[in-house]
Amino acid sequence: MSNDFIAIGRIEDIPRRGARCVNTAFGRIAVFRTAEDEVFAIDDRCPHKDGPLSEGIVHGRAVTCPLHNMVISLESGSALGADEGAVQTYPIQVEDGRLFIALSALPMAAE
Repeated sequence: MSNDFIAIGRIEDIPRRGARCVNTAFGRIAVFRTAEDEVFAIDDRCPHKDGPLSEGIVHGRAVTCPLHNMVISLESGSALGADEGAVQTYPIQVEDGRLFIALSALPMAAE
């Protein structure tokens, strides 16, 4: 494991087709687990109306915003279908059931 990654929990902390959030000084990051045990990390804020994506429905490799049904790709962070917008994605790794997120990808504080 690279020094750039920090531990944020365990995969079993997240239900299949669910999410948990990591609070940072720069905002909340939603960490999703698919039905196939794939793990993705994106901003917990829908680009449409700032809805909490962590409370949305996970289907395949996408999540549907609970406020306005915008579908966001967990892989790319892009809105799917006719919608426009995108959220930031973050590199995440699973090692022996432990989850690690890349520090270098986290937003930096304005100087």
